[in-house]
Amino acid sequence: QVQLQESGPGLVKPSQTLSLTCTVSGDSIATDYYYWTWIRQPPGKGLEWMGTISYRGNTYYSPSLKSRTSISRDTSKNQFTLQLSSVTPEDTAVYYCATGTGTEWSPYFFWGQGTQVTVSP
Repeated sequence: QVQLQESGPGLVKPSQTLSLTCTVSGDSIATDYYYWTWIRQPPGKGLEWMGTISYRGNTYYSPSLKSRTSISRDTSKNQFTLQLSSVTPEDTAVYYCATGTGTEWSPYFFWGQGTQVTVSP
C-alpha cells in the first residue's frame, strides 16, 4: 500500500513562494507508470489539479498555474515537491498529493491527508 504525507508551512505571506513536500512510502516514486500529482481545494470550491511529475521525472502543469508552479522530485528521499510562487490569498486551500497512472483526468489511487495552507499578511 502506497502512503503519502504532505508537509510544509501552514501560513505563507502574500508574494512569497509556497513550498510543500510529499513524502511517499510503500513504493518508489521512480516505479514504472506511477504519476505523482498535486491537487488543491480552496474553501467552498472543488478540487483543482495543479500539476504532475511522472515516474520518469517529466512534468505537466495546469495552464492556469503553469507560470507560477514548479514540481520536482528527490528519488533518494522518495519525495516530490510543489513550489507555487507569488501567492495571493486566492491560493489559500487544502493541498493534497496523490498518485495514479496519469495526469489531470486519471483516477488517483492513493491520497495524502491534505494540508491547510493559508495566505495572509
